Formats: sequence, C-alpha cells, structure tokens
Amino acid sequence: MDSMTTVSEVLRDLKTQGYTVDFNLENNCLVCSENRLKIHPEEFVLDKHFRFEGMSDPGDEAVVYAISSPKHHLKGVLVNGYGIYSDPETDQIVKTLEERARHFPAENTTSQVKFNEATPLRPEGDRMLDAPLVQMDLNAFKKQIKEEEAWKTGDRNAITIFKNDHLRIVLIGLHNGTEMKPHTAKGMISVQVLEGKISFRTAMDTAELGVGQMIVLHPDILHSVYAHEESVFLLTMATT
Repeated sequence: MDSMTTVSEVLRDLKTQGYTVDFNLENNCLVCSENRLKIHPEEFVLDKHFRFEGMSDPGDEAVVYAISSPKHHLKGVLVNGYGIYSDPETDQIVKTLEERARHFPAENTTSQVKFNEATPLRPEGDRMLDAPLVQMDLNAFKKQIKEEEAWKTGDRNAITIFKNDHLRIVLIGLHNGTEMKPHTAKGMISVQVLEGKISFRTAMDTAELGVGQMIVLHPDILHSVYAHEESVFLLTMATT
C-alpha cells in the first residue's frame, strides 16, 4: 500500500477492501452504526491499524482500526482519537485494541514531528510544532479558531500549538453552554483561561475560572469543563 497522509485517504482505501461498516465505541463493545449490533472483544479480529501521530490537531489525531467479525460476517472501521483524553466508559475496549495492535506494526503512513501536516480541517499545513525555541501568538490562534468552519458550525474548536514527546499545548474554544463531558488525561495538565468563564469540575471539587486564572490537575482524575459564556483556554499536558 502506498504511503497515505490523511485519515480520509485510509478510510477510502479500506472501503475498497470491503471495510464498509462504521463502528462506534460504547460500553466496552463495538457498535455497528447501521443496526446497533453490539460486538464484544471476543467476537472481532483486528486486521490492521494506521497511526497518525504527526497530525497536529485533536480532531485529526487518530488511530484507524480495520476490524472484521467472522461471527457476524462484518468488516468495518473504527476511528479513535487519542493522546489527550480518554473516556472511562470505553477505556477497556481501546486497551483491547491496543494490545492486539502491538502484535504487528502499524501500516504505512506519512508522519512528521516538527511541523503539522495539511488536513481537510487546516489545509495550509506547515505550522511548526517543535523546535529548540517555538514562539506562539495566542491572539492570532484565538482569531484563527473562531474563523474556522468547526467553530461556526459546531460547539467548539481547538488547535495544537506545541507538541513533542514530553509536552503538549492546545488552545481550546468553547461556545456558551458547551460542556466537555467527564474524561481523564493520562498526564498532569494545567488549564489557563484566556477569555470567558468556565467551571472545571472533578468528583471532589469545582473551580470557577475566569480570565487570568488557572488550575493544575494530576493524571487520571475524572473531570469535566463547562463554559458559562464564550470561552477560550490553554490546555497544557505533560505527556512523559
């Protein structure tokens, strides 16, 4: 297979190979989106997978799994974002997929570390993500995420402005009333509000954060974020 640089290219190629079903994750099983058929780990095989670690933005970062189920006579795909957050309801099925993926290498994809790749979301590409010194214009990035289609048609948008093996910095914008559902982060994080007002909630506490305020949270603590007004915040995560 020729080197492919985007998730959409991989999905198109897999469809020609008969992987026509779109799978979703739900309560530690795979769910066929067409008929709500639930497929448990012992009922499917991971045929191949594709990693896009070079993609720079949370909406684009992904592992594409090509999955078949001899029992149900199905072949399909699952696209799973990774790297920042994990959902406790689907952690086990993702771990199962990852364990199976370790038995063979990812299929051929083009990945870059220093610069982001052009994607359908941000076709311009070539944004530096890592160097000995990286300067970031937060005001320019705030303006950019509010001009993109994801912000105009959805309830949020985000852009990764730094990324290497040890640290990731993401600028996230939320519309008024938007909630980021309960999730965990695999590394220690900080959240700094640049615009608006948010509630940062854990099972034990709630922090009301406005402009110029921030919190630090240890890994693997379930938390959610709610925007009381249009808000932009900077998420920094240690990824070691």
